[in-house]
Amino acid sequence: MENFRPETINVNDAPRGQGDYMRVLARGEHLAMRIWIEETPADKESVMHSHGYETVGYVIEGRARLHFEGDSVLLEPGDSWLVPAHTPHFYLILEMFTAIEATSPPSEAHLS
Repeated sequence: MENFRPETINVNDAPRGQGDYMRVLARGEHLAMRIWIEETPADKESVMHSHGYETVGYVIEGRARLHFEGDSVLLEPGDSWLVPAHTPHFYLILEMFTAIEATSPPSEAHLS
């Protein structure tokens, strides 16, 4: 990587993804980061789905419930989580929710 040049992406200038509440942050060949900002319970439907990438996340503010087949966990400020690739899941946003997620390999699903 002799031609690598570090760069920063400010959240205010980051490309928007799904809705006004998601922004795409730093992204590399094997990893990408995004932030969900003040997502409300009404912002999206809670539908069971899966992805070909794994996701780790960290809750900054608010609460959500992460549902897996037959189980769920409450996500609150300070909590982190993992959703393995190809695992059916959905999020139920309980109150205005801000969280950072990283995906590997990088998710293309939320780029406009």
